[in-house]
Amino acid sequence: MRQAALKVFLVLALALPASACASKNPRPQASEAGAPRPALVRFGTSKQKGDVGIGVNSFLWRATLDTLGFMPVASADPFGGTYITEWHANTERPLERFKIQVFILDTRLRADGIAVQVFRQINNGATWVDASVDPDTPLQIENAILTRARQLRISSLDTRR
Repeated sequence: MRQAALKVFLVLALALPASACASKNPRPQASEAGAPRPALVRFGTSKQKGDVGIGVNSFLWRATLDTLGFMPVASADPFGGTYITEWHANTERPLERFKIQVFILDTRLRADGIAVQVFRQINNGATWVDASVDPDTPLQIENAILTRARQLRISSLDTRR
């Protein structure tokens, strides 16, 4: 009885680890081996029907980079359309610094396809404290980005001719 139990235990001890290597998904057949896998991101291939590209307007994205290129970048996500700068102080006003967040909301080049937030801090001697921002400042930055995006769009149309 003891030997039979030992044999069953040994068989299970060898069979269980081997079964863990099995997969529920069947291996691809030879004809499917060259087909692209949907979870794999392949750069440099032509777009096929159903492929997902950049989720924001490329002219707005490039215009944002051009307009805010003088400020250090904290985060830039061209697929999500977010561009966040680090704090930046102008050399003419070293006791004041700004941080800007740009959100590109649409794939079309439209005025409502972009949102800008501006943060301002003033140095009171020991620490930086938050300060108010002129309500026109974000609008002026949005307009500068939109103007540059329109210039980029026009120049791209001129090069196609």
